[in-house]
Amino acid sequence: MSATPPAGTITIAGKTVSRLGFGTMRLTGPGTWGDPVDRDTALSVLRQAVHTHGITHIDTADAYGPHTVENLIREALYPYPEHVLIATKVGLVRPAPGQWVPLGNPFYLRACVEASLRRLKADRLELCYLHRIDPEVALDDQIAVMQALQDEGKIGHIGLSKVTPENIRRAGKDLTIAAVQNVFNSTDRHDDAAELCQDLNIPYVAYRPLDAGTLARVNGPAAPLHWLLGQGPHIVPIPSTSQPHHLDEIVAAVQGEPV
Repeated sequence: MSATPPAGTITIAGKTVSRLGFGTMRLTGPGTWGDPVDRDTALSVLRQAVHTHGITHIDTADAYGPHTVENLIREALYPYPEHVLIATKVGLVRPAPGQWVPLGNPFYLRACVEASLRRLKADRLELCYLHRIDPEVALDDQIAVMQALQDEGKIGHIGLSKVTPENIRRAGKDLTIAAVQNVFNSTDRHDDAAELCQDLNIPYVAYRPLDAGTLARVNGPAAPLHWLLGQGPHIVPIPSTSQPHHLDEIVAAVQGEPV
């Protein structure tokens, strides 16, 4: 395992983890649907991230597959090393490949958390995001059930995904927000939530940091990742790949000199 965590460290949900995380959305079939084409390679990439490269922040969601990746993570990494943070997300339903629909009904969110606990074989979800705010359900009701699950010990820390500064301020009146996860990269570089999170000392987890690989195809991942890391010490990229050699390239990029 690498002696130096990739891109240094940051504290998220009470754990000191590598600032470079690993997003697992690509470890499914096309349309983020069903099993990956090569299950053994998907398992190998997860083990490579943690045991070879020292990535200690693994990000997933019950919607990936759906359910596929949580099962892969359990198979690849359980029992989980104490220093590894497994973060998951709830609140999106998958009617079909490539389709994502917010569902914030409190009974549904509770059922999702209970199911994720079983799939991950965990006593509690150390970091659980509300994957999307459902505009058809009162935000207070969505937050309340997440807090109730936290009070019951089933969720350790609560995060928010794809949110605006207004969402963060409103939820933050009643909730300790452990992390915010939004799209952020050198193409989609304007997100006022990133600045607000820095002001509020909230880790900002940047998904699609390489814009689904587009930003890495010409000159490699180094420049876009260093650009992201330079936007503030609270920025946490979670690139995703299904290929071991791509993961090697990503880790090498953040361990090299800024370009």
